Amino acid sequence: MVTIDHVTKKFGDFTAVDDLDLEIEDGEIFGLIGPNGAGKSTTLKMITGILPPTKGDISLDRFSITKDTLMAKKQFGFVPDTPDMFLGMKGSDYLAFVASIYHVNPEDAKNRAIELSKEFNLYDSINDYIANYSHGMRQKIFIIGSLLHNPSTWILDEPLTGLDPESAFKVKEMMRKHAAQNKSVIFSTHVLEVAEKLVDRIGVISKGKLIFVGTVDELRAKENTGGSLEQLFLDLVK
Repeated sequence: MVTIDHVTKKFGDFTAVDDLDLEIEDGEIFGLIGPNGAGKSTTLKMITGILPPTKGDISLDRFSITKDTLMAKKQFGFVPDTPDMFLGMKGSDYLAFVASIYHVNPEDAKNRAIELSKEFNLYDSINDYIANYSHGMRQKIFIIGSLLHNPSTWILDEPLTGLDPESAFKVKEMMRKHAAQNKSVIFSTHVLEVAEKLVDRIGVISKGKLIFVGTVDELRAKENTGGSLEQLFLDLVK
C-alpha cells in the first residue's frame, strides 16, 4: 500500500502539487492522468524519494519515504520517463548493479534477467552498451531492472513511450500480473485508451490538484455521460 498524506510540493512560489491526499491499495493498478505540467511526474518523484515533499509525507508499506528512506525505497521498482541513464554501462552490468543494490541473490538475479530479457527480445543485446540501445531498448532494460527484486509496488512514469506494440502489450500484461499477486502498480500516462482498459482506479490531476479519484464508471456517473475516458478527461479539466 502507498499512502500519500496531504503532500504539497513547491518550487519557490510555484505550487507543483497541492495538498495531495491518496491511498493506493495492494492488488490495484492505479493510473495517474493529467495535462502536461499538471504534477504527475512530480508526484511520482516524491513517492520514490527523488524529490522531497515541501509538506506532508508518503509511506510505502508503512515505511516513510522521508523518515525511513532506505526501507521505503526497498519496497518499489521505478521506471522513469527518460531512459537516458547509465549509458556507459552494458545492459548486463546495469542489471547486476541493480541486483546488488537490492541485495538480490546473484544467481536469482541472473535467472530473472535472462527470463525478462528473452521476454522483451533483448537477450541478444544484453551485453551491449546502453548508449548503443535505441530508445525502446533502453526503456526495456530499465523495466527489467525495476522488477529484479520483485517489488511490492511497481511505479512507472509514461512506461509505454517508445515501445513497439509487442513490448507495450507485454508491459501491460506484466502490470496485470503484478497486481494479481496482491501488489500495487502506479503509472502515469497520456494514452487514455490504455488507462481506460488497464486501471482499477484513476486519479485525475490538474494544476497540481487531485480533482477526481475513482473508477472510470464512477467518473461517468459523476459526469452523467457514457463517453470515453478521453472525453470525460477533457470535460473534467476544462
